[in-house]
Amino acid sequence: MRMLRIALRSLKARRVSLLGAFLALALGVAMTAVMLLGLASAAGAPGGEDLVSLVAALGTAGGVSAFVSAFVVASTYSYAVAQRRRELGLLRLAGATRAQVRRTVLAEALLLGTAASATGCLLGRLGAPAFVGRLADLGMAPPGFALAPAGWPLPTAFATGLLVALAGVAVAARRAGRAGPLDALRAADLDTGVLTAGRLLTGLGLLLTAAVLAGSALATDPADLLHRKTYTTQPMWLICAAGLLSPLLAPPLVRLLGRALPVRFTGYAGRLVPAGAAAALRRTGAVAAPVLVAVALTGSLAGAPATASAARTAEARARTTADLVVLPAPGSDGPLVSVLRAVPGVAALLPTAPTALGLVEPDGVTVRSEARATADPAALATLTRLPLLAGSTAGLDDHSLVLPAGWGHRTVGEPVPVVRADGSRTTLRVAAVLRDGLGDNGLYVTAAHAPGARVDRIEVRLGPAARVAEVRAAALPYGATVLTREEWLAAGAPARITWLRMALVLGLALVYTGIALANTLLMATADRRRELALLRLAGATRGQVVRLVTAESVLVTAVGAVLGCAVAAVQLGSLYAALAVLRVPAPLVLPWRPVAAVSAGALLLAALCAAPAAAWALRSRPVTAVAR
Repeated sequence: MRMLRIALRSLKARRVSLLGAFLALALGVAMTAVMLLGLASAAGAPGGEDLVSLVAALGTAGGVSAFVSAFVVASTYSYAVAQRRRELGLLRLAGATRAQVRRTVLAEALLLGTAASATGCLLGRLGAPAFVGRLADLGMAPPGFALAPAGWPLPTAFATGLLVALAGVAVAARRAGRAGPLDALRAADLDTGVLTAGRLLTGLGLLLTAAVLAGSALATDPADLLHRKTYTTQPMWLICAAGLLSPLLAPPLVRLLGRALPVRFTGYAGRLVPAGAAAALRRTGAVAAPVLVAVALTGSLAGAPATASAARTAEARARTTADLVVLPAPGSDGPLVSVLRAVPGVAALLPTAPTALGLVEPDGVTVRSEARATADPAALATLTRLPLLAGSTAGLDDHSLVLPAGWGHRTVGEPVPVVRADGSRTTLRVAAVLRDGLGDNGLYVTAAHAPGARVDRIEVRLGPAARVAEVRAAALPYGATVLTREEWLAAGAPARITWLRMALVLGLALVYTGIALANTLLMATADRRRELALLRLAGATRGQVVRLVTAESVLVTAVGAVLGCAVAAVQLGSLYAALAVLRVPAPLVLPWRPVAAVSAGALLLAALCAAPAAAWALRSRPVTAVAR
């Protein structure tokens, strides 16, 4: 009970320094509550493809918010405990045991987490109706989608907030328990023993885990690395590893980036800035952590969808030789095909229809998949360049099928039991085996195995004398849309809705990492009153000290941005490795603009927060500040 009273008084005394952790956790819980309320509403709505996509986006956003909250709270509390080494040493000197000190820090986290979680749940409940209504307005949810009453989301969000707070502070509490009585007499601000053996081994273990996950996926299922679930969670291992290994990675980066400082503007600070950042590794790590997570998530979550989209577009471009793609209106496909065949200069025509086909596994389980059916197998071989591993598409007939190697049937002529869309069963032989890809490298059958399927795409190759205008004129009476190959490929690029989902995942995460960065900078600068006063007594002017603190804050923020870029580069590198294994001719797509925008915003925020904080810390006379 005595330690609980101490925890309450400590929170009251340090309420300003812990404001960032409180806000980050409250916003994280609010976002989690909103996402859970949206998920509960979607679960009670009629099913559909748009709802499935919405549920995936809401779940991803909730997971990212919980991760960022835990990361930010852990880094903030770790630095807060490091700042309190003299206070914790006094507790030990007064007779407190290591366990009592640990319980005090955990009690503070529990009280902070309770208050922040309650605030977050209140904010989430108030904001959920407007958020859900906005989803329908933006087209991310079906029309009429509204918030439905549910009892479990708010308690779940509250419990998640408490768990995040306690998990984020657990390591800091353990470090606090190691404080010794002599720490109360410590006067030097040089950080020692930051990179402990446990921290080093844990960081290396997380790096190894990320490498094993990526390596196993490349060896077994490379396409899995391009799925949203994978490229959203994979960077988290690397982010945690970079955060733990920051005491090892930061000093060389500080020295390297310190050479780029404009010495003519900072004077002697050109030497003091890198030295100060390298000496205070806990402060450097605490400031760099929010920047690391913001830049890494931005690079990974903005670059991965763009990479996957570019790969699918490149694969589709390499797969077809058509000059035009005609999209028939419903019910007009039959006469339209005949009319297009009669257009002068049309060299080849490939009408295909979507259908469902089930493949019966050896254990009797039927696995359904989308397939395409054509009434002209010869045109399939003429107008497509499918990635063949065995056989030939020219061998496709009413008694065979073309399928990817991922289905496990790799021998030409092998019998495959299938179930048609109408439920009828038959056995087809393998005419050709395709290399697994990302786009439409799927199943192909003839129209005889697609009962009721209507042609939805007609690929057209033009001869030398053909004119696109004649094809458009022929298709116009039937309400068909005629697209060039590039227009058709562009239509398959990520729609606006994809970027809205990405903004949903990243938006609030970036907001509260910004809040955490501002709070950490203010807290760190306020803790340096004595150091800054000594600089004044050594002859530095007030302006020189402010510029020094600002330059150091910008330098440390740049270190976090570089680490974040490195994490994003490794993550995107694994995607390109997967594309190389899949032999997809993907162009290099790097999210320069969002990464540059987030990095520049962090640097600007660092300067705007550090300069006023340094000026505020220098408001007292240097002699008075040193005497405290």
